[in-house]
Amino acid sequence: MPFQRYASIYDRVEVPLTQRTWPTARITAAPLWVPVDLRDGNQALAEPMDPARKRRFFELLVAMGYKEIEVGYPSASRTDFDFVRLLAESDIADVTIVVFTPARRDLIERTVESIRGITNDVVVHMYTATAPTWRDIVLGKGRDELRELVLAGGRDILDLTADLANVRFEFSPEVFNLTEPDYVLELCDAMTTLWDAAPDRPVILNLPATVEVATPNVYADQIEYMHRNLARRDSVILSVHPHNDRGTGVACAELALLAGAQRVEGCVFGNGERTGNVDIATLALNLLAQGVDPMIDFSDIDEIARTVSYCTRMPIHERHPYVGDLVHTAFSGTHQDAIKKGLVEHRERAAVLRRKESETDWRVPYLPIDPADIGRTYDAVIRVNSQSGKGGIAYLLQTGYGLDLPRRMQIDFARHVQAHTDDSGEEVTAAELFELFEAVYSHTDGPVGLKDWHVGNTGDAQDIELTLIVDGATHTFRSAGANPVDALTEALEDLGRRIEVLSLAQQSLGNTAVAYLEYRTAERSGWAFGRGDSVIDAALTAVCGAVSAP
Repeated sequence: MPFQRYASIYDRVEVPLTQRTWPTARITAAPLWVPVDLRDGNQALAEPMDPARKRRFFELLVAMGYKEIEVGYPSASRTDFDFVRLLAESDIADVTIVVFTPARRDLIERTVESIRGITNDVVVHMYTATAPTWRDIVLGKGRDELRELVLAGGRDILDLTADLANVRFEFSPEVFNLTEPDYVLELCDAMTTLWDAAPDRPVILNLPATVEVATPNVYADQIEYMHRNLARRDSVILSVHPHNDRGTGVACAELALLAGAQRVEGCVFGNGERTGNVDIATLALNLLAQGVDPMIDFSDIDEIARTVSYCTRMPIHERHPYVGDLVHTAFSGTHQDAIKKGLVEHRERAAVLRRKESETDWRVPYLPIDPADIGRTYDAVIRVNSQSGKGGIAYLLQTGYGLDLPRRMQIDFARHVQAHTDDSGEEVTAAELFELFEAVYSHTDGPVGLKDWHVGNTGDAQDIELTLIVDGATHTFRSAGANPVDALTEALEDLGRRIEVLSLAQQSLGNTAVAYLEYRTAERSGWAFGRGDSVIDAALTAVCGAVSAP
């Protein structure tokens, strides 16, 4: 490999600190969290979020307990500007709204125009790249010229927000981690002086590892240098914004907190340019695993994951920390044995202490946190798969019948296969697997059946007609504007059989189609399987099967 082409961080910028306090520090409280999914994360998507997805993501972040949210880059696009205006004209929760702008007057004007009318606290976040490579190649400015550009932007913000008492200020020297320490300190002190930072109206200084280029200890040294040497330190909220180019963004953020940072910008599950922003869900749950309150609610992590995946149109990896479908699953027999024994000991200890299991100290081997604390069950913790000698369940169904089960459905079905093989004590064949699969998830002979359905067009809207057989009686429903699955769930709710569709995967298999439906009713949650002449027909059949399940 051509290693000689690349320079060490120590050859590119001074790493100033030699006497450190961060190695002996401890994180004992959560930082101020600032999700940037709606701005930094959004601009990294192949297909940026539309207003409806942005609003849904914003409402998720509020519901989880975030108190400061960066909502957009209003001068970058009409969509971002309109979303900020939508918030300005809406009754929104008690959260601080952050908007992002370069240090350029016309773009600052556009940004300030977007926030007028917002009654919540607002942070105007101004950034400028400061590292030598960016100064030389991108901006074509020397240190003094760039300093004046930054101060001019700061003065413009003061001027344009003079009549807005609810506005505070944030400055990011972009590519902080590759900027000369004396220069970035000079810029930051100049901004806190210009903006008259005070304890009751602090300025946020955000120090990004815009491109991660060094081991996390280097970033910690850089943050501690700023923490020790900033003027008006009691009037500054010291913030970090690590990226993940070296795969150590989480470590950079944790060491930065040890070094004096108070605030972390990142994305839930780590979406962002290149290899992403720091993953603030992992950071928060790392705190939980150490007995520190993360101050954010992850008690239904699967619903959070579904919403994030819907809004970003991006899947979450099966091995993603805490949220991945496989992160609480043991395939190794020795791991399974240790977890089984740990769960037994946990239940017995809770009984002796006369405590609920959910309130008893957690110390089960191989599981750093209790899956139940983030809304997971124990069903997926110890399960059958091809590696444990029971047959490759998903592999056999796919190769034998073309079925490509969603990951969570594979986990759910494994429970049923395990019960079946434990009873028989024999190897299960592909044909037996398929027969069991249909018995568990396909309920075409239940009390609810779909007799017929039609979709037509009335003007700009769809006109949907459904004919259902429910307990032997025929019912006809019409709906305008909804998709067929939504129309069916509305019809079933009218009949007192409410069902919520949590996820839906559809697949074409030659002349037929199948659907895998994750659902929730008042009595249960689970999966259903449907087949039909089209993916819509299969999905409607799956919904009827779900409400018919015993």
